[in-house]
Amino acid sequence: MLRADKERIVAELADQLSSADTLIVADYRGLTNKQLEALRDVLLEHGARFRIVKNTLTRQAAQVAGAEGLLVMLEGPTAIAFIESSGDPAAVAKALATTAKETNVLTLRGAIFEGQTLSGDKVAELAALPPVDVLKAQLVGAIVAPLTQLLALVSAPLRDLHGLVDARIKQLEDRGQVVEPAAREPEPAAEGSPAEADEVAESPAEAGTPADSASAESADQEGSEDSTPDVSPAEEAEKEEEQ
Repeated sequence: MLRADKERIVAELADQLSSADTLIVADYRGLTNKQLEALRDVLLEHGARFRIVKNTLTRQAAQVAGAEGLLVMLEGPTAIAFIESSGDPAAVAKALATTAKETNVLTLRGAIFEGQTLSGDKVAELAALPPVDVLKAQLVGAIVAPLTQLLALVSAPLRDLHGLVDARIKQLEDRGQVVEPAAREPEPAAEGSPAEADEVAESPAEAGTPADSASAESADQEGSEDSTPDVSPAEEAEKEEEQ
């Protein structure tokens, strides 16, 4: 291999090691090309790229990328599963563990999980975890379950009371004791209402009209004039002589 090609591979590996938060290292020795291709397709579905590397070049790339924890895993034929940020580490570990169990060839050496170095046994424990979607559902269930229980405790008395009321109403209906509410009678008018006050004010028996007052005054004047006796001129002359 030419020096330029080696430098290019080292640069590519260093870039992958720097950008990958999680990677899993395996010994692929004994796998056929067909098995390798099938494993690559499965890992790609879970957001990981499976790459066979040379240990000498990978050591150089690890030193450039500052991934010294990877150096202890570079013994024998090496393949690395680089997990993308959107990938599922648990699903990738499960796929590798399944291949190792089915072929009795693949071996899990270890992993770097978000900057922490894991052994092969820890990778096997990671493979036993459920997928990310299931973990998220379990987390949501653990958060929502207490709230659901609290809501059930609060609503249970009201629900029971409503059931008792419905049962009692049904029991009375069966016995024919349910009485429809009577129609509401109109309330009597209050004393001294504005309508009665208007009627009293307009009654001619209690309050006279201006026309009646004028008639009474003219009658009084006529009566006073009629009561004055008539006197003749002769009688008036006699009265004056006597005086």
